[in-house]
Amino acid sequence: NKKVQVQKRAAAGESIENRPDEVATRETFGHWEMDTVKGKRGVTKSCMLVLTERKTRDEIVIKLKDQGAASVVDALDRLERKWGDMFYKVFRSITVDNGVEFSDYEGMERSALKEEKRTFVFYCHPYSSWERGTNENNNRLIRRHIPKGVDFEDTTDEEIKYIETWINNYPRGIFDFKTSAELFDEELQKLA
Repeated sequence: NKKVQVQKRAAAGESIENRPDEVATRETFGHWEMDTVKGKRGVTKSCMLVLTERKTRDEIVIKLKDQGAASVVDALDRLERKWGDMFYKVFRSITVDNGVEFSDYEGMERSALKEEKRTFVFYCHPYSSWERGTNENNNRLIRRHIPKGVDFEDTTDEEIKYIETWINNYPRGIFDFKTSAELFDEELQKLA
């Protein structure tokens, strides 16, 4: 009586195969990868929701109270309210893995402020974390501050903001040692 691994996401979620090519080339701003960074297994209910913009590598880190799909949707609702009308230009698509926390694709795409979709969600192939490689790399930067196995139940919003700011102001060789924050601001100026 072998247990069968069931794919946790709704079959109706859009596959990465249908993601526009412009997302893959990183030439267009506003396409994100999203993941969770989890704390100590079996101890920590909370986790970090991490969004990484593909072109600039800009990072947004949000602490979630638990790893449920509703918490992810709630975090995106808060982001949408914070960004207002700019949200739809800045968050054009989000690529996620098949984790249960990302199973509510309709909730993630549905706007909290208006009738139409706020963004488009694309799912990686199962066990293909390299399809969110930018995210995986930035998660390593988070781990410099919060090592694996550390319970971050008590991590404050101030500490999370510090980590996010540190990552976004880290000079990157790939950008001739400019920072993600500088590049992100340049992209926002173009949209303004």
